[in-house]
Amino acid sequence: MRHDIQPNERAFSSKEVAEEVGIATPTVRKYGQILERNGYEFLKDGERRIFVQSDIRALIALRDTDKPLDDTAKDLVNEQKERLEEYNGTDIAVTDTYENSLQDPNQLKEVLRFLVNELAAAREMNIQLTNDMSQLKTKVSRLHQDHHIISSSIGNSSQRTNAKIEKLAEQHKNYYETLLQQEKQKSELLQKEIQNMRDEQKKEWSSQNDFNRRLEETIQKRRVYWGGLLSIFRK
Repeated sequence: MRHDIQPNERAFSSKEVAEEVGIATPTVRKYGQILERNGYEFLKDGERRIFVQSDIRALIALRDTDKPLDDTAKDLVNEQKERLEEYNGTDIAVTDTYENSLQDPNQLKEVLRFLVNELAAAREMNIQLTNDMSQLKTKVSRLHQDHHIISSSIGNSSQRTNAKIEKLAEQHKNYYETLLQQEKQKSELLQKEIQNMRDEQKKEWSSQNDFNRRLEETIQKRRVYWGGLLSIFRK
């Protein structure tokens, strides 16, 4: 467990670390995973990493290294272990002398000062968490608004599309009705022309029959006439 946190040391979120180090937030998570995979310890609030200055220095080392990231991470883990061992030794020395020095007013002040600093750091961490939650709520609200806008846009677009389809259907219906009416009129005109042609043909047949009849009568008369003349000459 880590014991290298300084009293009243500031805690950073992933977003703040990204801005501080000059890398993207996903890259902060990636570097954190690489460090943890090699044994590095982070302060955590559940699954959420909490960064302090020593962690930021580790991320900068990963950012600027020319070696493979895992090799650099192992070096950083070794440095952290050495640092933790030093702090653990200091803690043991304080524990051994705690009972003897607790009566010393100066020692008591130091202990109280340490507790006050720890409370201040915890308070600052809570403030940061509150800010993060506020930002998250804002993002969720914006997502809801975007969803409402998108849904409204889709609904309006669907209404416009349906209106266009109905308009096109009405236009096609009117167009086909107009064509049908025109074809009906053409059919009626054609029937009239055919009837007129039949009437004309009947007239021509009747006129031809009259002509043939008159011609036959004339021929018959001439036969009778010539027959009479021939009978005279025969006598």
